[in-house]
Amino acid sequence: MSDVVHTKGPFIDLHAHLDGSITADIARKLADVQNIDIPWDDTQLVDMLSVPESCESLNDFLKCFEFPLTLLQTKRGISEAVYLVLESMEKAGTVYAEIRFAPALHTREGLTQEEVIEAALEGLNRAHIFSNLILCCMRGQGNEDDNRLTVELARKFLVRNRGVVAVDLAGAEALYPTDSYRQLFAMVKEYGIPFTIHAGEAAGPESVKAAIEMGAVRIGHGVRAVYDNNILNLIKEKGIVLEMCPTSNRQTRAVEDMSKYPLVKYLDMGIKVTVNTDDCAIERTDISREFEYIRSACGITRQQEDTLYYNAVDGAFTDEETKNKLRKLILQ
Repeated sequence: MSDVVHTKGPFIDLHAHLDGSITADIARKLADVQNIDIPWDDTQLVDMLSVPESCESLNDFLKCFEFPLTLLQTKRGISEAVYLVLESMEKAGTVYAEIRFAPALHTREGLTQEEVIEAALEGLNRAHIFSNLILCCMRGQGNEDDNRLTVELARKFLVRNRGVVAVDLAGAEALYPTDSYRQLFAMVKEYGIPFTIHAGEAAGPESVKAAIEMGAVRIGHGVRAVYDNNILNLIKEKGIVLEMCPTSNRQTRAVEDMSKYPLVKYLDMGIKVTVNTDDCAIERTDISREFEYIRSACGITRQQEDTLYYNAVDGAFTDEETKNKLRKLILQ
């Protein structure tokens, strides 16, 4: 392990889910502004919002989203949540963040997807940190119309910075194969919307290959691509950015043995790896802790940490002016 002394940040978080980032403190604030009664004490609330150590799979992990989603069904709740999550990320040393969410999951109490997006933008514009939004389409059955509407709205709201900048595909990857969404993402590609896809997390390298063939320029997780050298070479050749999330990958059993976590192997190959939180509240982490974890588990050097930062700048869904500002921050 390197004995190099690391500084705290700056950090970039390209893969953070809004509903998975609702900490107990944020949950109480959201409940207060919406007059929602939360009957639990702080310990119980943390347990409600966090995955247990007994988590066996991604499907178990996904169950933890149900409670925070109940706090994200009004314009006020969504706006305040985006603002508070970004503020907490900034306090942890994050200098640029991309928050992702599925508008269709926030329509249970009558909001339209468009109203959900507008509320999220209001919260984003109140925050001080460089930040953008990614709209998630969801894996599943019977939600094809919702996903198409999400794509249409991404097209309507698409900007280069300080707003909606990309689309994602999230959800139960092992149950709903990436390959099944080729038609949807052909539409995304036709509209010229940048996109990332969760792949190689709960399914194997074939999922990553499908995402790349569909036109994804970033891959969420991608840890199981390690089982196919041809896919790894494809990732490198195309300059695909991997949004790796170490604590999440351990908790969902995406990687059974973290001593074999492929982050350093990917770096050594020249693959554009980044480190992110995924769902900081569910995992009881933040971006600073993620880097502490990989320093300990993977023994990354300061030079490798800088490479992770620059990879994140290169892969960010933002304009060149913002990227140049972010590159300068690490030199200070």
